[in-house]
Amino acid sequence: MHISLKGQVAVVTGASSGLGEGAARALAAAGAAVVVNYNAHAEPAQKLVAEIQAAGGQAVAVGADVSQEEQVAHLFAETIKAFGFVDILIANSGLQKDAPMVDMTLADWNTVIGVNLTGQFLCARAALRQFAKQTDRRVSRAAGKIIHMSSVHQVIPWAGHANYAASKGGVDMLMRTIAQEVGQQRIRVNSIAPGAIRTAINEQATHGAAAEKLLKLIPYGRIGDPEDVANAVVWLASDASDYVHGNTLFIDGGMSLYPEFRDNG
Repeated sequence: MHISLKGQVAVVTGASSGLGEGAARALAAAGAAVVVNYNAHAEPAQKLVAEIQAAGGQAVAVGADVSQEEQVAHLFAETIKAFGFVDILIANSGLQKDAPMVDMTLADWNTVIGVNLTGQFLCARAALRQFAKQTDRRVSRAAGKIIHMSSVHQVIPWAGHANYAASKGGVDMLMRTIAQEVGQQRIRVNSIAPGAIRTAINEQATHGAAAEKLLKLIPYGRIGDPEDVANAVVWLASDASDYVHGNTLFIDGGMSLYPEFRDNG
């Protein structure tokens, strides 16, 4: 199956590294013009833009902290300035600030909820408002597409990571509620829930002895690569998935099957 996103514009938050970078590369390779959002580090984002452009694609880098309303407005204003439209939002930005509950500070709780959940709300709201302004785009069967980046920890509790797990549980209900609300406007809303993926942020957990321990939690027997998630992003952004709405696609090698219970616990 050949998937083309030619003529479409995609905003990818947190796209300067990890899953966001992989998604941006894949969307650009499929023909979409890509807005590479970053927060603190401009250089990796600009490098990615240069690589996409060198390969014949279209891309710009835009700095914005997605937890801040005015900065999200700036992100979308710069997108419209560069490309005129928004057709796809990949709400990917996320972070961790881990601690046992008794030691977790309110600042760390608020920071994670602010980026991982409030940031997805702000970006989705901005995308929906932009979709409403666009008529007769005719570049896709849908009037707009939003893909939220969640995690297996929207369903798997994670001791020592209460803020992160709570944020991803919230993303699940946020996505489903938005999907219920806007489906009749031909706007498709879905989520991707990755499991263990080899990214820079997960380097210690996905190599050596730690990787062997991690594999016990993955029935399929391998740790995921960013391309596994990126391929799903492109599919969900395309007309190939046009009847998929309000769903979470788990990219986890079976981690969410709770493999510890395969021998009846």
